[in-house]
Amino acid sequence: MTHYFLGIDNGGTMSKAALFRADGVEVASAARKVEIIESRPGWSERSADAMWQDTAAAIRELLERTTISPADIVAIACTGHGNGLYLVDADGSPVRNAINSMDGRAADISARWKQDGTAAKALPLTAQCVWPAQPNALLAWLRDHEPETLARAKAILFAKDFIRLRLTGETWAELTDMSGSSLMNVVSGEYDDAVLDLFGILDLKHLLPPLRKSHDLCGRVTAKAAAETGLATGTPVAGGMFDIDACGLASGIVDEAQMSLVSGTWGNNQYIARAPLIDKDLFMTSCYSIPGWFLMLEGSPTSASNLEWFVSQILDGISPTNGKSRYAHCDDLVADLGDPSLDTPIFLPFLYGCNLPSPAPGAFVGLKAKHARPEMLRAVYEGVVFSHFTHLKRLLQFRPAPACIRFTGGAARSRVWVKMFADCFQIPIEIPAGSELGALGAAIAAAVAIGHYPDYPSAVRAMTRIAQRHEPDQSLGDTYRRKFSRYLATADALASIQ
Repeated sequence: MTHYFLGIDNGGTMSKAALFRADGVEVASAARKVEIIESRPGWSERSADAMWQDTAAAIRELLERTTISPADIVAIACTGHGNGLYLVDADGSPVRNAINSMDGRAADISARWKQDGTAAKALPLTAQCVWPAQPNALLAWLRDHEPETLARAKAILFAKDFIRLRLTGETWAELTDMSGSSLMNVVSGEYDDAVLDLFGILDLKHLLPPLRKSHDLCGRVTAKAAAETGLATGTPVAGGMFDIDACGLASGIVDEAQMSLVSGTWGNNQYIARAPLIDKDLFMTSCYSIPGWFLMLEGSPTSASNLEWFVSQILDGISPTNGKSRYAHCDDLVADLGDPSLDTPIFLPFLYGCNLPSPAPGAFVGLKAKHARPEMLRAVYEGVVFSHFTHLKRLLQFRPAPACIRFTGGAARSRVWVKMFADCFQIPIEIPAGSELGALGAAIAAAVAIGHYPDYPSAVRAMTRIAQRHEPDQSLGDTYRRKFSRYLATADALASIQ
């Protein structure tokens, strides 16, 4: 009998389910778009119940499209966006809308922690900077503005934990996700009263569920969940992981040799090492899925979601005439421009946040009458590349340049965009095989959880492979360095009008 593993991925914009063979080959996938609720400026929420219903529908669709018996799915694991906040009551029901990782309501709180020294005191324990959509800041905001919400809450969860709860009826926290939340001691890998006390939320410690590892078994599919999804009752469910870990595993990251880049709702740039890196200039260090390893990350919400905005707002109502998708049409428009040294506007990809020391607004700068949608599109592509390059340069303060960068996320599907990344970075870019890499990372955890593979390195060797490699054009290095300098100067000039 062939064994199959189900990976579930609840990201910033999509809820996905994908089925994999034990060799990592993707059999089928299905997805639903997440409805983002923006009831006030700077707020970003979703209905957790709707996310579960969409996930269940995606699983049902996936099963209907295959001839595979649900009984042949031997294990399941979930991944999802990190941070934000999913609060549930004693019955496992949401006490309010979930808060997304792009939310900004707690900006004043995180700014105060930076100014009054709280962030600096916490850094040796949490190994990460503070920012508005982390649950420490959100909990402090809820304490001040929605105390009745906290009074009803029984547990703090993240996106994938909520889906696992719906599948199994069991409430657990998981190490990789929790270690990116500033709610625990990353160095010790445990909850720490000193961390909570520094942020003034020690009285909320009772909301932290017991910790499990990503490959620990955390329950089995209940009869209720089986009826809603079509899965077999009793199927084992592993702990799962933060989506940055899932993409790292699916990219084959099991040692220090490579780096990983994820271009999606967030732009994440990362590597792993045996020792945690703690530095005020690093965005975050967290625990990696492989025991004994840490993940060092530079990231911000400044990535491919900017293109999604452009397509929905600027290209709305414009359909490609060649039968291609809108995104493939965008690639064609950019590719047809040819020489990247030609004059184009500058785009600052800061629609949802900024990753520079002096925050600048999102903007097109340098528009001229001769510029049309293709030139604006290229500016969007380049702006996202330069945002990732900003993060890469920070990471390379702490380690040598890698031999290659493994690239996943929506932008990795665009050969035009990937070429820009390689030419700007002047580092080869490799694209892992498969379309749902987050779900594949979760499936790898599921395979390890039931002992199909003895450990993560063995599972990664068996279940991952490289589909494409893009070498940088060395003749374009100077062009992109000049453009990057203009990008930084423009952002600096606009910072004063934020």
